[in-house]
Amino acid sequence: MSRFLLPMSALIYLVGSVGYFVYLIKANEAAQKVAYRVMALGFALHTGSVIASTVALGHFPITGLREGLMLFSWAVVGAFLLFQLKVNLKILGAFVSPLAVMLLLLSPLFPPTVALKASVFKSGLLVMHVGLTILGDAVFALAFVGGFMYLVQERQIKNKNFGFFYKRFPSLESLDKLNHHCLVVGFPLLTAGLMLGFLYAGMVWKSYWHWDPKEVLAVATWLIYAVLLHERLAVGWRGRRAAIMAIVGFCAVLATFIGANYFLEGHHSIMGVSSKPWGL
Repeated sequence: MSRFLLPMSALIYLVGSVGYFVYLIKANEAAQKVAYRVMALGFALHTGSVIASTVALGHFPITGLREGLMLFSWAVVGAFLLFQLKVNLKILGAFVSPLAVMLLLLSPLFPPTVALKASVFKSGLLVMHVGLTILGDAVFALAFVGGFMYLVQERQIKNKNFGFFYKRFPSLESLDKLNHHCLVVGFPLLTAGLMLGFLYAGMVWKSYWHWDPKEVLAVATWLIYAVLLHERLAVGWRGRRAAIMAIVGFCAVLATFIGANYFLEGHHSIMGVSSKPWGL
């Protein structure tokens, strides 16, 4: 079932991307409304694929980077659909929909991970660790998009170039609010995910910390967002600096999510067989 639902969801996300492209080019509200509903349909099928994979494997699909990218795509679309109800920045879909398609298309390029002990992946702590971390990363993906649009919009205003993107992109204030909302939601999710990962490692391997490359990068990523949150709340960071930090933070997310799994040797690496599950 999953083999059918996943390609279907990718195809539907692609259709949604076309709809949002039409909205971006022509500012056609009808195209945006259709595209949003199409993305919601794709998300429903994608959710069905995740459930079907869980049933077929007997555990949550978290054993490798291939599955991780599929879950990340699912989480990004879900976060977008929910945030639309809060911030109503329609143009976000023009960036989120192709990102979802790209993640699904990239996933088959990575080799499947050999399952070691199925019982390991049935741990509730491990599932919550991976799930919360991916949800936090997905919210930060929206902040990244918002930060990118902020810098583009700011540059147009400074250059008094009130052209194509100026008319399509939201106001600087709206984009800064998106950054704030994403940080307030994403940081607790990432924090909880990391804490559960360390707790699980301590319970299973009697050590909370292994100096694994992904552990180091994950903590570095957390520190970036912690600084951003502190500076926004305590110092009053807004605008350009917050947008740049959101972009830097998401680059760290990608380095942690993909780089540490595929290019660096460690407990999370998929370059070789490891005795530790991918999610930690």
